[in-house]
Amino acid sequence: MTQLDQTFAALGDGTRRAILARLTRGEAALSEIAEPFEMSQTAVSKHVRVLSEAGLVRVSKRGRTRYCRLEAAPMKQAAEWLETYQTFWEGRFDALARYLEENP
Repeated sequence: MTQLDQTFAALGDGTRRAILARLTRGEAALSEIAEPFEMSQTAVSKHVRVLSEAGLVRVSKRGRTRYCRLEAAPMKQAAEWLETYQTFWEGRFDALARYLEENP
């Protein structure tokens, strides 16, 4: 699986997107990340593992506590890929606007 495929697969789950959103505020212990979710810490750990395998999260262990930190570089690559389609759709919407102006 390519890096881009892994990024989109990881981002395809709402829980994982929520974890990434939390990590935009800074590094956090796994137990802290798990607090707002109605699932076990083990289940949250599985989501973190998917994010880590996709390169979106870096996990480090200090003592018995695991800490997670956002790694945003793979999302930059995904955003750049999506940008090509943004340009396409903006062009299509502009053409539609011109058509509607010319054909009331």
